[in-house]
Amino acid sequence: MMDSHERDFFYQSTVRICSSLEIEKGLYGFYKFLEQFMPVEAICLCLFEPDMGALKTLAEAREAGGRRMDAMIPLSLEARSILEREDLERVRVDNSSDGDPILEDWAHFFELPESSFLRLRLVVEGKKIGSLVMHAAGRNRYSEENARWMSLLNEPFAIAISNALRHREALKLRDMLADENRYLRRELQGLSGDEIVGSDFGLKGTMEMARQVAPLESPVLLLGESGAGKELIANAIHQLSTRRDGPFIVVNCGAIPETLLDSELFGHEKGAFTGAMAQKKGRFERANRGTIFLDEIGELPLQAQVRMLRVLQNMKIERVGGTEPIPVDIRVIAATHRDLEKMMLENRFREDLWFRLNVFPITIPPLRERRADIPALVHYFVEKKSIELKLPSSPKLAPGAIDQLVRYNWPGNVRELANVIERALILNRNGNLVFDRLVNIPKPVTEDSEERNSDVLELNAAMARHIRQALAAANGKVHGPGGAAQLLGINPSTLRNRMNKLSISYGRHRNNA
Repeated sequence: MMDSHERDFFYQSTVRICSSLEIEKGLYGFYKFLEQFMPVEAICLCLFEPDMGALKTLAEAREAGGRRMDAMIPLSLEARSILEREDLERVRVDNSSDGDPILEDWAHFFELPESSFLRLRLVVEGKKIGSLVMHAAGRNRYSEENARWMSLLNEPFAIAISNALRHREALKLRDMLADENRYLRRELQGLSGDEIVGSDFGLKGTMEMARQVAPLESPVLLLGESGAGKELIANAIHQLSTRRDGPFIVVNCGAIPETLLDSELFGHEKGAFTGAMAQKKGRFERANRGTIFLDEIGELPLQAQVRMLRVLQNMKIERVGGTEPIPVDIRVIAATHRDLEKMMLENRFREDLWFRLNVFPITIPPLRERRADIPALVHYFVEKKSIELKLPSSPKLAPGAIDQLVRYNWPGNVRELANVIERALILNRNGNLVFDRLVNIPKPVTEDSEERNSDVLELNAAMARHIRQALAAANGKVHGPGGAAQLLGINPSTLRNRMNKLSISYGRHRNNA
């Protein structure tokens, strides 16, 4: 039986923990309440994923607030074997991470200083739901009394985790439904709303090849720099094919964590792993009778390439946790900005997968090689972005502005041009559009310099200045929101490769969780 103090602690804690389906909000409310009673710098809820050999974090609360998380903490074999045991105590105090493989992995991942830990294993009806981990800086910060009070909260936290997982799964299903509705609307419209500007000029050869291969079932490999418009060409091939009435599913192979690849690509059965609250179709299954576009195929890790090859050979998939193969009827279009032949020679890309994909390669020229398309592209983006920004009318370009854009080499290609146009519209809402005041555009390469034999040196120097300006504007950050890659409108890995070639140094920064 709980005494009056324990009952009040249990009631006040439960009200806060279960106050929202967004578990990070409830966890933060509990954090603010708990700090009155015991030392705490952060509280984290997590699940053990034995198939992945990792702890999956769901939410965290600290003084700055609560936040949803989806990080995977890799565990050593010793740590995994401990977590798989059934005789672990429900609540445990560790006033140091020394000697505990689980806490050592935890502290290493989050780069924690010397800390004390209090862990609560959450169990409902004999089923392990997850764990709560809290820590405070320094040794010997927690007592057995703290552990006894926290042990009262097993059921509220277990229920909160269960509800949060169901809520997240419902949101995923809602997003999938919205995604399917978008494809239905695209079918009703017959074509996507995207135009291929330059199809009669700089992209004429590319579009002729696309029209030749579109009616067939042959795989297509699109080659070209980031931002050159590979997805638009892939969608055009789909719309010109006999599969135009089927779905067009885009997979960014470089954006899916390796631990989630199988689930995202091939789906999973209900209960296949912790958090799989319902059956889920993968991207391949959703692309049935349509086209699947595998963007940045060169980013796939080798083990994933093996699984991808098997699917492309047999046209059958197996959901995670399933036992029956599911046939799929799909047309495959892949794309990459990488040199796959070089990667193949370096054993970073499978030769058999390369030959499977490289049936009909189409190279999309970068924007600097089709400068004649720039005026049409500028007109298109000014009209489009003006509508998106809800401007009363489309502004005109200042005298000489289009010449400046034509001379510039556009390392970020069409994507960079679209971003520059949008920034110009934001900065020049009431006047003619000018581009020389945009901090992320270096001095353009002049016509005189293009005529000189030192063109490669001139271009590298201009590109290096451009990247350094973007890094300065992003305070040295390369990846993520506000990073240099986003400012330049290019893939972070592409930016890092160019920085390496241009001998521009950068550092890796990770926010502590």
